Amino acid sequence: MTTMTTINLPSKQERHKLFGSVEPGPKTKPTKKEEMADLQNKKKDFLFDIQAVGVSNVKIPVTIFAPSGATPTIATFTLTSSIPKDSKGTNMSRFTELLEEYRKRGELNLTFAALTSFVEELSERLRIPDAKVEIAFPWFYDQAAPSSGLSGLNHSEARLKVAYTKEAGVTFEAGLTAVVKTLCPCSKEISEYSAHNQRGYVSVDVRLAASINDDIDWKHALLEAIESNASAKIHPILKRPDEKMVTEQAYENPRFVEDMVRLVAADLYEYSFVEAFTVSCRNEESIHLHDAVATITFDKHSE
Repeated sequence: MTTMTTINLPSKQERHKLFGSVEPGPKTKPTKKEEMADLQNKKKDFLFDIQAVGVSNVKIPVTIFAPSGATPTIATFTLTSSIPKDSKGTNMSRFTELLEEYRKRGELNLTFAALTSFVEELSERLRIPDAKVEIAFPWFYDQAAPSSGLSGLNHSEARLKVAYTKEAGVTFEAGLTAVVKTLCPCSKEISEYSAHNQRGYVSVDVRLAASINDDIDWKHALLEAIESNASAKIHPILKRPDEKMVTEQAYENPRFVEDMVRLVAADLYEYSFVEAFTVSCRNEESIHLHDAVATITFDKHSE
């Protein structure tokens, strides 16, 4: 039988004093907002215009809408605007204030219509002729095994940039990073049997056409461009017949990083809703300590 140790603790207030807490001092500054100094709204020559100032790393639940249905996720927001050199600072609280208003009304979804409304209202609230919202979020989707049909959740990292100016209106950029299987063509060519393979991380960033609307599921389209050009897809669930199919498919479709970015670029070139794009591939080489990388950037308007 053990004996419980007893400690005679001082009160919580005394404990706080023990660790440095002190009594509040006299309060002499105003407590009403209208009487408080507003340093951010000072007007003076502050030397430089600022192109982007605001808040970042704001995590908040959102809903992703697509023709296939709605799914929840957690998004990370960066909200910015410019300020002219005669302004000391921005109205920082208005960024998150508006974000919370949209969330509480159930309007914080990642449709083009909702995001257009948001950046226009943000610009108006800030009394600045521009506003930008950058959003990063994990996008979850079902991935079925090729033989058994067993499905599970895969996820890719998705991105959206929404920029508004009073002169140009709203523009959209989107991005997706997905993981695929790539098999080395050189290894296949020189080896008597087998070939080394690895995970490939493919990132696509696109400038969307002004005609983009919520009938187009850009996430699925970018994922299709990535996965359909890989040696094989990555799957959450595989039984033995599935594993055989995936392994053989990869052997039949060897890909260098150069091959990957060119093939994905070709698909993006054919998408009417894409005006410009950057495609990058990074292979985690299984027989080297280094990674292999390749990037293509292309603008359809500069051909």
